[in-house]
Amino acid sequence: MQCTGQGLVLAGVHHLAWVELWGLSLSVFPRRMQRWPVLLFLAWVCFLFFSGIGLFMSGFLLTRIELANSSSCSDPLVPPPWDKQSLPPGSCWVPRRFPKVVLVIIDALRFEFALFNPAKVNPLPYENKLSFLHHLATSQPHHARLYRFVADPPTATMQRIKGLTTGSLPTFIDVGSNFATYAIQEDNLLAQLVQNGRRVVFMGDDTWEGLFPKKFFRSYFFPSFNVKDLHTVDNGILQYLYPTVNSGEWDLLIAHFLGVDHCGHKHGPDHPEMAKKLTQMNEMLRSLVDHLGNDTLLLVAGDHGMTETGDHGGDSQREVNAALFVYSKTPLFGTDPPKEPEAIPQVNLVPTVALLLGVPIPYSNIGEVMAELFSGDGDTVSEALQQLLVYHINAKQVDRFLHSYSLVAQDLPAEQLQHLQELFSSAVEEHIQLLAQMQRAMLMSPELESKLRSLISRFQLYLRQARAVCTQSWARFHPLRMVGGCTLIAASCLLCYVASELATVSDSFYRSCLLYPLLWGLVTAVLRGLAYVFTQEELDLLLLLSSAAAASLLGFFWQWWGWHPKRARLLGSQPPLASIGLRQRLRVWLGLAFPMGILLFRCGAMFSDSFVVAEAQVAPFLLASLVMLLIGKLHWDGRLTVPEGHKQPIGFSSYRKESWHLLCLVTVLLVCLRLSGFFHQCREEIPHCRPSVFLPPLASLRNTRAKNLFYLLCVALLAGLVYAVRSWLRHYGNLNSSDPVVLFVRWGFPLVVLCIACYWAVASSAEDSLGKLQELVQVAVIAFPWAVYGLASIGLLLLLCHPMTVFAKDSRESAGSIVTPYQGIPSSKVDLLQVIPQIYKRMQESEKSRLERRSCRATVAAYGLGSVYSAALVVALTLLGFLLMLLHAERLSLAFLLLFLEAFVLLHIHTRARSLAGDTEPFSVPWFAVISWLLAASQFFYSTGHQPVFPAIHWNAAFVGFHLDHSTNLLPAVLVGANTFASHILFAVGCPLLLLWPFVCEMPSSQKKKSKRESQEELQTVDKHMMEMRLRESPEKFSTALLQLGLKYLFVLGAQLLACVCAAVILRRHLMVWKVFAPKFLFESLGFVVSSICLLLGISLVMRVDCAVSAWFSQLQLR
Repeated sequence: MQCTGQGLVLAGVHHLAWVELWGLSLSVFPRRMQRWPVLLFLAWVCFLFFSGIGLFMSGFLLTRIELANSSSCSDPLVPPPWDKQSLPPGSCWVPRRFPKVVLVIIDALRFEFALFNPAKVNPLPYENKLSFLHHLATSQPHHARLYRFVADPPTATMQRIKGLTTGSLPTFIDVGSNFATYAIQEDNLLAQLVQNGRRVVFMGDDTWEGLFPKKFFRSYFFPSFNVKDLHTVDNGILQYLYPTVNSGEWDLLIAHFLGVDHCGHKHGPDHPEMAKKLTQMNEMLRSLVDHLGNDTLLLVAGDHGMTETGDHGGDSQREVNAALFVYSKTPLFGTDPPKEPEAIPQVNLVPTVALLLGVPIPYSNIGEVMAELFSGDGDTVSEALQQLLVYHINAKQVDRFLHSYSLVAQDLPAEQLQHLQELFSSAVEEHIQLLAQMQRAMLMSPELESKLRSLISRFQLYLRQARAVCTQSWARFHPLRMVGGCTLIAASCLLCYVASELATVSDSFYRSCLLYPLLWGLVTAVLRGLAYVFTQEELDLLLLLSSAAAASLLGFFWQWWGWHPKRARLLGSQPPLASIGLRQRLRVWLGLAFPMGILLFRCGAMFSDSFVVAEAQVAPFLLASLVMLLIGKLHWDGRLTVPEGHKQPIGFSSYRKESWHLLCLVTVLLVCLRLSGFFHQCREEIPHCRPSVFLPPLASLRNTRAKNLFYLLCVALLAGLVYAVRSWLRHYGNLNSSDPVVLFVRWGFPLVVLCIACYWAVASSAEDSLGKLQELVQVAVIAFPWAVYGLASIGLLLLLCHPMTVFAKDSRESAGSIVTPYQGIPSSKVDLLQVIPQIYKRMQESEKSRLERRSCRATVAAYGLGSVYSAALVVALTLLGFLLMLLHAERLSLAFLLLFLEAFVLLHIHTRARSLAGDTEPFSVPWFAVISWLLAASQFFYSTGHQPVFPAIHWNAAFVGFHLDHSTNLLPAVLVGANTFASHILFAVGCPLLLLWPFVCEMPSSQKKKSKRESQEELQTVDKHMMEMRLRESPEKFSTALLQLGLKYLFVLGAQLLACVCAAVILRRHLMVWKVFAPKFLFESLGFVVSSICLLLGISLVMRVDCAVSAWFSQLQLR
């Protein structure tokens, strides 16, 4: 046959089942797609969404205004006649009762941990371990007392420290800075002590170092972030605790132990390690009491509790109920303890300790003094007078703060403030009158005591109502910014939909529609910046970027509105939808209505706290519903059966085979959805829910046999994943070359699996190793993850630098010698006669080959060229999967294998559904495929053990490969973020497969060799099985298809985000806003950011492969 250029053979499979493309000029292929305009357009759209998210967050999650005011000894808060009395040296407002206080904070000391029940015969590991506290409380009831110490959510350590030192309530957004702490500028207990010449010594959690820089007379900080380390902080404290107590060079000694909290994170409360840690704390307290003097007050407190899984951060009863134990060797209480421990808010500790030490109460405190600690040794009247005095000072301090705060913030309800003011004024007036009557000796003792108790109750009522008003009204919303952010997100969603529809009309619209909006945005940013300069206002970068985003959006829609009529006139010759029959119109509408209806239902569910709480079950249900609706639509269209009398595009048997394959794929998908439910984490709002047994690490298993079986199963399935990936690459011919990426897939993948398996082995047995083996295990726990990190990074770099996985075989080789091989001397005349025909045949073949080489320069067999784009994505996804599995518990690798299987099944369902439907738009991915892909991403967010609540975050991921504390917060944030949004990362990077997979599946798994007589038919159908090379025939369409896919993906993500934003706006005063809707909005926002960035990376990888393919064709043409 005659060839105009080089001949090309696309070898799709490992065996020589080639699809020959004779007569196709290679000059077609070197054309490149428009890469940078597509990436720039998508990056611009992401910027629009990011601006909307930032603007909304600045209005919805504002921090409480912190007043710069500070209390001082000269403040006129003491009522007459005490204001004229001289105080002892070192006292402010009231005489100090204790010169020294020891505050022992046992992190995550839940109330049940400190409670002792002698009736329990078989206590749980966390029960009845602090027996020394019970001994003190029962043997010395007037010296010791246990309280239920109620924390204000969020129950993260930094927020609790802030509440325990300032007496104020932290706002919701503060939880985001739990591991990026900043110095507390607000007036606090430590600042008051330092200001009044007291010495504060600290030892323990280094979180305090960032919160209170240069506030400590002496400090011993230990790294706190490594939740796997149970002993470093505690042992460090014990090293310095007793010598420091004995030295007496301190006024307030704070010891913050972390072992109980870390044990909860690592093992949970119901574990033998918790029993050991609580026993250690019990012995520490026993020894500490022996070292205390008679003038010292001991406070043992938990900053928060923990859930049954050892987590905290939310507002469940187990998380907010901590323990507080008060003890002194001198009598503290005038009455016997109540039968049930009293519950007090944690903020009450601040005014109590301040007045006991004789320093002013911090200015912003809203806590209430613990009056029983001011009882003294006098009679009941003098006791009531002393308590009334501290209540009066406390109430006057809170009233002063509310007045100052209302002038600055003006977000507290005016009518409630007026009510509080009246209540306070009447109590103060009555108190002054009562004191005047006492001076004139007008009241008898029983009547006086009754009036004093009544007045104390009124001050208590005022303080508690003031705290309730602050708690209810603390979130200071900024309505304009909230509405502006919501509008930006909604407009960005509309832009994505409009632009994706424009992509079906024009292949190059994005180049003409991008410059104009960018100019609008740039000009607006410059003008806004100049306005800041001339007005000398403080630059608000977020507002500047949001203004630029809004202007660029207006520019796009302005240009689209002017461009749309022209495009409509160009399309006027096409038949309108109205000219199509009713049945055909219904099919078109249903094709869009079904997936959009599912998306609308999902978005509407965001407005119900019950649906948000149960979303782990809602997401797989919606995915199954969407797939079943797709099957129903295909059946209604008659695509699952062959109608009689109609010629089908494919044969009858092939048609039935496609239908049965589709139904089998749907069955496998439903099985995957069912199995994924075994990996769910529980929410506190769902009663009687037990978390999956697959969530804890293997080290938590006590049954050695079960641990070994699970380990072998996980390793075997991990090896199975590598085998499946390599088999797929080998099947499509992408594992034949000696390129670096191919070599890495052959040898690097098994090595990565080996390192992960070794890490799982040493991590699961680290607790059981002894002596020198323990040191070796500690090294291995760090070394193996770093080996995985290194190997995966090398693989990704190789994929980026050399993404081609194509093996080219050139036919320009010698045709062979004409002379037949020597086989010895002919034994007979017959053998000699056979030699001459062989030589003649060789001469014929040689001449024929020479003539063919003259007419056709080369014939190239290209193994793997038809799946070169998909192969790169599959390799990248496998490497990312290895990294993400490493950051999760061992048994969650089973969930990741389900994820890969379900994604594979969804791709084949999408491909076969399009094939059966006779889709004539191969460059356009239908909406049902995009929405089902994103529903699967949401489903596996839950099926990898996550929930959109802070207690469910897997903090352990920050220390995979790290033994000590991190020097920066960036790396642990990346590791924890990758763990949390693993499914978002994988599905976003793999999104281009929705476009590529139907082209990959064009090629049959096996092809029969065709005779020379069929070569002309082959030439006529040359493009039928070009697979992904069909995309290179139309670079503009390929670029536009990637852009359209990205816009559809961002539209669905944006619609879900918009629903969360609207729910947060509308339900901002809902009872569950901070428990359900605000965390859901934060997780959805972060998930959007992660998904959009990974989507850009996935599309960029496809374009990088396209660049490499173009270079490969150019080199081939030069041969």
